[in-house]
Amino acid sequence: MISLDMALIKYLASLGYGTRREATAIVSARRVTRVDGTRLRDGDVFTHDDVRVDGEPLDPPAGCVILLNKPVGYVCSTQDVPPLVYDLLPPRFTRRSPIIAPVGRLDRDTSGLLLLTDDGALNHRLTSPRRHVPKTYRALLAEDVDPGVPASFASGTLMLKGEPTPLLPASAVIVSRREVEITVVEGRYHQVRRMFAAVGNHVQSLHRIAMGPHTLGSLPTGAWRVLTDEERALLADGSSAQGG
Repeated sequence: MISLDMALIKYLASLGYGTRREATAIVSARRVTRVDGTRLRDGDVFTHDDVRVDGEPLDPPAGCVILLNKPVGYVCSTQDVPPLVYDLLPPRFTRRSPIIAPVGRLDRDTSGLLLLTDDGALNHRLTSPRRHVPKTYRALLAEDVDPGVPASFASGTLMLKGEPTPLLPASAVIVSRREVEITVVEGRYHQVRRMFAAVGNHVQSLHRIAMGPHTLGSLPTGAWRVLTDEERALLADGSSAQGG
């Protein structure tokens, strides 16, 4: 639990509710209460889940992980040509300290599962090239799939143009004539698109459907949710580098 005094103001500012001056104004205007509607006063202690601003629960606490179903056309950046993935999140999220940042990237033309977190250490672990969790994509191709693609991807000998070392084995399941579900454990630049280019095909659309134990489930395009503590714990021992 946290002692009130200036702690509440600092806490609200860290969650993006404004500068310390703006957070002070929010508290002074009696917009901050407990769940039961009573006012927080100096000397009180509080927990994150016990605080309400304008009657609404606080944004996710520090260390949260967000799962977003990214649409095509959105950029994983705070500074780029809009639209940005942050346009799909509450505006306060860009004012948090530390900011909630993407775990790796999905390029503008790739849709699907994207994780974001303000836990820098976790983000680093998940993007370390030395630790991998599988990332699964659904690729729609310009040409019919060569039946030899699964064996080629699984061989551990496939080379990408301009790369000095072969790719680690990846699994591929042919879903239909021009659709493949592919799982990779590396995160080289535009890896999945370049893999199909290496076998003479072209990816028309790419959608990430899973990362490690996490899937999109029924989450609509453009929607997001906060991982539960149990779901977040599943990431603790894993890692991921982003491809796409």
